[in-house]
Amino acid sequence: MPRPRRLVTLCAVAILVAACGTNTASSAPSTAPSTSPSSSSAAGACATAPAPTDMSAWGPPSTTPKLVPVLVTNAVACGQARILMLYLDSKSVPASAPDRTVKAAFYNLARDPKVAVATVNGAFVWTIQDQRGMYVLDVNLPEAGTWGIEFTTEAPNSPAETVRLTFDVRESLPTIQVGQAAPASKTPTAADVGGDLSKVSTDKTPDPAFYQTSMADALAAHKPIMLIFATPKFCTSQQCGPTLDHFKPIAAANPDITFINVEPYMLRYKDGSLQPILDARSQLQATPITDQWGLTSEPWIFAVDRKGIVQGSYEVTITPAELDAILPVISAGG
Repeated sequence: MPRPRRLVTLCAVAILVAACGTNTASSAPSTAPSTSPSSSSAAGACATAPAPTDMSAWGPPSTTPKLVPVLVTNAVACGQARILMLYLDSKSVPASAPDRTVKAAFYNLARDPKVAVATVNGAFVWTIQDQRGMYVLDVNLPEAGTWGIEFTTEAPNSPAETVRLTFDVRESLPTIQVGQAAPASKTPTAADVGGDLSKVSTDKTPDPAFYQTSMADALAAHKPIMLIFATPKFCTSQQCGPTLDHFKPIAAANPDITFINVEPYMLRYKDGSLQPILDARSQLQATPITDQWGLTSEPWIFAVDRKGIVQGSYEVTITPAELDAILPVISAGG
């Protein structure tokens, strides 16, 4: 059994702004968002670039930007990447909005810090409806190493602003990838606890359908599956509850798809509710199932087809367009 470990929660952003600048965007060809929902490439699929030698255009800005872009995605790997980002204002309050556009130009700083490899538009998505939102960037990053992003944002009655940051791209990530076989995890079900959902979920209003079937049994039955790692009670980002609630009407509208919720942390039932099993530093610990899927953060959603192959991998949430694209894929016969 894998040794329990901690996950990085959404509010503890792991990829921070390393360097910002207000340089004008370079001319670059536009690339369409990827149709693949993969979060990273498979291990060994790309090389690592050498360390950049010229970072002169990627230093700190001369003046503090009014809006600071922050990468929410905890780790990025080369290949087709799905990157989440948001804007913070001068008071560190989220400033992302449906009417604020985002264009992101990506630079492989070791190869050419002046010419963008790809330019994509961010897709806005509410992570907490009408309260908090982020942008999804789908981009192909062909090489690991140090990369730069030049963000340009516009909004009504607001001048355009361009800010740069740098970040690391890894060769691979431990998370189960699109195209891989889904682990046959023995996820907890209502039947395991005599039908008492309070013993398998920290959701205050759990959907019984999310706890009827284990992942292993759903795979054996060749069911299309949406697997949701989320803990409404112990998610310090306050995002897991909204993510789980978001899927309840979707599950009701798609009865042929098996929806499964899994608590990502080690818990035990005590005094009428699930309580965390903390480590020596009083930190939450990932479960063996969480480790089996290679998660480094939560919440996380996986879409699995009838053949047991992961067709979609989504950190935090899923956009309406991503949902419309993936449901027919996993529902198709096989």
